[in-house]
Amino acid sequence: MNLSPPHPVESPSSYSFRLKDIILGAQMLFIAFGALVLVPILAGLDPNVALFTAGVGTLVFQLITKGKVPVFLASSFAFIAPITAGIQQFGLAATMSGLVAAGFLYMLLSMLVLWRGPDSILKVLPPIVTGPVIMVIGLSLAPIAIQMASEAGSSYGVGTAQFLAALALTTTIVAALLARGTFQLVPILMGISVGYVGALLLGIVDFSPVVAAPWLMRPQFTLPTLHWPAIAFFVPVAIAPAIEHIGDILVISSITGNPLLRDPGLHRTLLGDGVATSIAALLGGPPNTTYSEVTGAVALTRAFNPGIMTWAALIAIMLSFSGKLGALLRTIPPPVMGGVLVVLFGTIVVVGINSLVQSGSNLLQSRNMIIVGVILVLGAGNMSLTIGQFSLEGIGLSSLMGVLLNSVLPNPSPGE
Repeated sequence: MNLSPPHPVESPSSYSFRLKDIILGAQMLFIAFGALVLVPILAGLDPNVALFTAGVGTLVFQLITKGKVPVFLASSFAFIAPITAGIQQFGLAATMSGLVAAGFLYMLLSMLVLWRGPDSILKVLPPIVTGPVIMVIGLSLAPIAIQMASEAGSSYGVGTAQFLAALALTTTIVAALLARGTFQLVPILMGISVGYVGALLLGIVDFSPVVAAPWLMRPQFTLPTLHWPAIAFFVPVAIAPAIEHIGDILVISSITGNPLLRDPGLHRTLLGDGVATSIAALLGGPPNTTYSEVTGAVALTRAFNPGIMTWAALIAIMLSFSGKLGALLRTIPPPVMGGVLVVLFGTIVVVGINSLVQSGSNLLQSRNMIIVGVILVLGAGNMSLTIGQFSLEGIGLSSLMGVLLNSVLPNPSPGE
């Protein structure tokens, strides 16, 4: 795919009510839709709230970045396992307070970038730390995918569950490898759709909740309650997605041909992502992140006008008030989701591996081996540390240990 831009990104003044821009905005939302609603469904949150907060978050991001960055913000996969654990341990409202604090971490990083420049973050959080943390995110989610792919339901057995999972998995793989154009950008949505059709043919989808749901209803917002243990639990988890954000902005800069790290600046994009995440959590939605699928669509369609993402955000907000849409999303059988997640969570692991490869780190060098090894074992093993009400485990603990080891272990001599 040729990513060289034919012209620079359009200015904020290019926002318009052109039908073409509205259609392109709907297409961008369609591309993000599968992953957007998958996160809240898996984490036990309201998908309508996720739609609403994705739309609002994108609008806030556009405002903070002066309407110069063509990105769409939506549900972050990095937080699925922590949210699930947080709800079980602290409850939904307390978990949301931890996610609000996670957004504040982005804001602190934004101020650090404004003060010391983008390189300051890379010194504290180099690829040798963030790469294995990203891998831990995928590995910690793996049991969820396997459980969903092989768990029997009230109207079907394990064999049927595995068949539906295999159908969704195969479709996702075929779409990712062989589809062309827009279809290549929505393998998740295609996998879920084909798996869902298979479930319909087997007669295991219950539409009674859809029939009972109203056409219009307010999303089920949840206000957070201040809970310090939840805050301590979630803030370290935000480290890896914050660094991923930097990579996403670099990719978008390459696609559009605009130096977005300077204008509007990395400090503004981090701030926009952080504020969007905190706003989402204040309403009971999952944390937001920039969507690579949408970035790929921008490259393919050459739709560099950030105003298109504004239309995508507005359409997401409108759809969030559809009660029947939310009920319909909840009728998707878990095995269908599980089949798609096998690829999706595995991809997260590969992204972490690629981060290490691209950095050129020598993984057999003792210092790097220790940092990577400790992060992977603590994270994948879900090691926990509890002191009073303060608790760290899994992704958060491994992230913090990676940062500490990187800061205290001596760098090798040039000859080593």
